[in-house]
Amino acid sequence: MGPGDGSWTWNRQRVALQFGPGRGATWSSTIVPAARTCQHVEEIEAMGRQCVGIEADVFERDGCEQLVSSAVDGAGQLDILVSNPAYSERCSFLEYPPELFEQTLRGTLLAGFHISQLTARHMVERGGGGKIVFISSVQAYLPISHCVAYGAAKNGLNHMMRTIAVELFNHRINVNAIEPGWIDTPGEHETFGAERIEAEAAGLPWGRLGTPEDIGKAAAFLCSDESDYVTGTILRVDGGFVYRECRRPEVE
Repeated sequence: MGPGDGSWTWNRQRVALQFGPGRGATWSSTIVPAARTCQHVEEIEAMGRQCVGIEADVFERDGCEQLVSSAVDGAGQLDILVSNPAYSERCSFLEYPPELFEQTLRGTLLAGFHISQLTARHMVERGGGGKIVFISSVQAYLPISHCVAYGAAKNGLNHMMRTIAVELFNHRINVNAIEPGWIDTPGEHETFGAERIEAEAAGLPWGRLGTPEDIGKAAAFLCSDESDYVTGTILRVDGGFVYRECRRPEVE
């Protein structure tokens, strides 16, 4: 098995903590997701993976400590962290409530700091390296109207990732980030509606929105042995979304 069929090499059984909402990763490992619903756990188990869901208040340090402790106690170790905490509400800059700005930073940036620090401490104490992958956003690079707090939080997440990567060189812990573009999720349909999404998708460089599976494949690579020499890097998975204003040449 290899990149050609969407799978990657694993030298041993891995234990992964998937922090925050997320689907699409095809892990060859035990997964401990901080799942919002039992449905997420059932979907992962249906792929033949061992899985346990843990609920915690990720807005608070205590909740993150509980999450990591429960994961280590239940699985015995943590080899991989996929960190995808996110909180966002759209609002114009002039009307943006300060408390909402702070909540977005807490739920997106600070939560990522807490969970990565706690997980990294376990990895360092255990030895043997590890993988940390942050799910960022193209909004860290591309300003989007009505998303001032979310863009700021994701930009901060990217720089935090690079700094963590530098500090964990000597422990052989790979630290990277993925920047998804416009991804087809239930939340996007709630915000924009299916009709608008279908209309705008046709005008995107790749002719469609991304899927959770697109992001999952990128995460699987960054968590695999093939990415051993990759750290401190941002992998953009957006189908050219940030270049959508560039005209696509017609194929002759």
